[in-house]
Amino acid sequence: METSATILSKRNIRSVLFDIAAIAFIYFVPAISHLLSLPVYFIEPMRLMLILAMVHTTKKNAYIIALTLPLFSFLISAHPVFPKMLLITFELGLNVFIFYALLKFFNKAFFPIFISIIASKLIYYVIKFGLIQWAVLESGLISTPILMQITTTLFFSTYLFLLFKDQ
Repeated sequence: METSATILSKRNIRSVLFDIAAIAFIYFVPAISHLLSLPVYFIEPMRLMLILAMVHTTKKNAYIIALTLPLFSFLISAHPVFPKMLLITFELGLNVFIFYALLKFFNKAFFPIFISIIASKLIYYVIKFGLIQWAVLESGLISTPILMQITTTLFFSTYLFLLFKDQ
């Protein structure tokens, strides 16, 4: 049984505030992109929020972010389309799962996050390719340039390496 002290713990409050900020950021990505005349979606905003959740909140909250941000984006803007929303949700959840599974074998977070991002992306692209072939999705296979994906993966991995503290 959770007591009110447990529910209102500093860590839980931080997670809730982070979740509100993450949802607000995802909500405003289209407006930010338009305002800055830059394709902000190239920085993978959902993965960015996931990485920040992994560093600054809890493992449980990272899963919550992975499972809810794509759904929230779909519900408020119908983007991404439903099958892609499910695919992104799976990819982000897999990213968290692989990261925490690999973290048990490494002293630092760089390789677990780097490998988990690459592995979840590879699985994402294999499944997306299949969905395109089966006419479930009507988009190109790669929408974010590969160089940008490599850059963000290295940046996110370095950020986790520098700031992640095992929870």
